[in-house]
Amino acid sequence: MANWRSTISLLAVALLFSSLSGPSSAQTYPSRTIRYVVPSSPGGGADVLGRIIATGLTKVLEQQVIVDNRAGASGNIAAELVASAPADGYTLLQANIIHAANVSLFKKLSYDVIKDFAPVTQLASSPAVVVVHPSLPAKSIKELIALAKKQPMAINFSSAGPGSSSYLAAASFLSAANVKMLDVPYRGGGLAITGVITGETSVMFSPLGSSLPLIDAGKLRPLAVTTKERFPAVPDYPTVAEAALPGYEFSNWYGLVVPAKTPSQVIATLHSAVVEVLKNPDVDKRMKTLGYVPVGSEPVAFGREINSEIAKLRKIVKDVGMTAK
Repeated sequence: MANWRSTISLLAVALLFSSLSGPSSAQTYPSRTIRYVVPSSPGGGADVLGRIIATGLTKVLEQQVIVDNRAGASGNIAAELVASAPADGYTLLQANIIHAANVSLFKKLSYDVIKDFAPVTQLASSPAVVVVHPSLPAKSIKELIALAKKQPMAINFSSAGPGSSSYLAAASFLSAANVKMLDVPYRGGGLAITGVITGETSVMFSPLGSSLPLIDAGKLRPLAVTTKERFPAVPDYPTVAEAALPGYEFSNWYGLVVPAKTPSQVIATLHSAVVEVLKNPDVDKRMKTLGYVPVGSEPVAFGREINSEIAKLRKIVKDVGMTAK
């Protein structure tokens, strides 16, 4: 009997520690290297943002956060990787507007944008600026619309391909203005903006940060920004809404999501750490210089934003007849 009592006591102790192991692992998070997946190639704007956040998280969490670039398939390669990763907080996805657009662009996805991910926070938003080659006879948004109405499909625009933020911004404009222009897709934003510089294309809805040096050099002519209100970094640029299309607004956004069923304590830790990084004066200054507006929203608020964007982009994709293979 004594042996049985001893055995039962040992089992009880073992079960006690076993029951504590789940919450304990979340409470001690993080205890090893974290993988920060960015759905783009090294060197681009999204990659730069990812490295800024990853470096900041490394300091705040006191664990190495390593950027893992997984470009291709409109972000699906990166999303599939993270959706199938363990829900333990050690694999993060830097999602952006394409993440929400893919629901409408692809007839079938191997993951569910809503069910397979848990939102952590919106990292930042990034406006686009409508730029044209100096030879194009349009010095305002109204003139661009008038020219496009007069010559449907005669004006071409650069994009980084179907599903890219540059395409989505252009598509939303075409839908709002009820005009047609010809898309010229390139393999990446850098090549797309080079197309406008060389005159191969005439228009681009380009990320503000990458366009400003080219505008200052006189290689591109800015017409307007796509934000709801004028952007502080370029207060002289009108918005598309005030210039010609009331209600028009488009901004790319970047956010952090993790696999669904990630413990709430882990999500809370990540959210708190990201907010601390975004509030760092040096990080704030660098992001704004690159054309990003730091956000740091609550997980629930970011989840609502993703749902809202899915609905908004579904209409835009339908209006312009856009699809991706």
